[in-house]
Amino acid sequence: MKIQRHGAVLGLVAASALLLSACGSDNNAPTGGTNTSSNAASVPVECGGKTKLNAEGSSAQKNAVDAFVQAYQAACPGVDLAYNPSGSGAGVKNFNAGQVDFGGSDSALKEGAETTAAAKRCQENPAWNLPLVFGPVAVGYKVSGVDSLVLDPKTTAAIFSGTVKKWNDPAIKALNGSASLPDKDITVIYRSDESGTTDNFQQYLEVAGGWTKGDGKQFKGGVGEGKEKSAGVAQAVGSIDGAITYVEWSFAQDNKLSMAKIDSGAGPVELTAESAGKAIDGAKIKGEGNNLVLDLDSIYGSKAAGSYPLLLATYEIVCSKGYDADTAKAVKAFLTVAATTGQAQLADAGYVPLPKAFQEKLLTAVKAIA
Repeated sequence: MKIQRHGAVLGLVAASALLLSACGSDNNAPTGGTNTSSNAASVPVECGGKTKLNAEGSSAQKNAVDAFVQAYQAACPGVDLAYNPSGSGAGVKNFNAGQVDFGGSDSALKEGAETTAAAKRCQENPAWNLPLVFGPVAVGYKVSGVDSLVLDPKTTAAIFSGTVKKWNDPAIKALNGSASLPDKDITVIYRSDESGTTDNFQQYLEVAGGWTKGDGKQFKGGVGEGKEKSAGVAQAVGSIDGAITYVEWSFAQDNKLSMAKIDSGAGPVELTAESAGKAIDGAKIKGEGNNLVLDLDSIYGSKAAGSYPLLLATYEIVCSKGYDADTAKAVKAFLTVAATTGQAQLADAGYVPLPKAFQEKLLTAVKAIA
């Protein structure tokens, strides 16, 4: 995900400086999964401990983390966090090796080798997966004369597996009423590099669309042209009439791609902060206690009216216990700010602010880190 809206971040800094001058924060949780709320109860931030944290992992959350760091520095002067957007795999690996204070990953730790290594790193205590950053994934397209397009999960899966090849295919026409759809080949553009976005997109298609190609960080549709990174796929679609891709919301916006509405069974839903927030509101937790591993099926398979279900969640992987006292205090302070005041303006940057109920679960887990 990419933030090019520096004014939003500067506004966040100014607001944070006023709100957090006493190392406390107003809980700016979004109401109903949409906008930040100035009425929420105050959440104190206990500054102190390690002055420079190190973290690494998912590139999808890099610009959200940048905004969180600005808010953290406003709340607790003299602190810093260095974040290396090296990818989810490296984030998990280097957290487990004890080289960073927490990791960022587009998927939770896998039971087995990853959770065992994480527990060892945490002095034989379990690591927790804390979903902090949510980003919608757009189905972005460019088709001359088609400014509005509705797709359902099944048809989306058919397009990205090469079964539906033309824009005027009967399956697409059935979803779009009297819309004029051209007799033009569909050009699928996919991520050629390993990508958490690809993994989440294929998982979504499996759950909701009958996709049988498998999931994972490599695209398995067997059709189309591969481009590296989110910028690469978005730019490619913007230059090819008849192209379609899956890409983080901010990249679709920045490249002025049209974005399909998704009909999961309760009518077409446009991608907005509100519709994505509604999907997060409906998310279920399958992890135990404060290990907030999401049940992605509850998001991807949702048929709730007004809910946009195609989301990517990034976890911060932390030790439940096992940090030294200075590191634990700093990690808790950073995550508290990130989950509250740090959420300001994220919608303008292509992310979804945390709904209040979800935010409360996250803050409970952060408070319990020892």
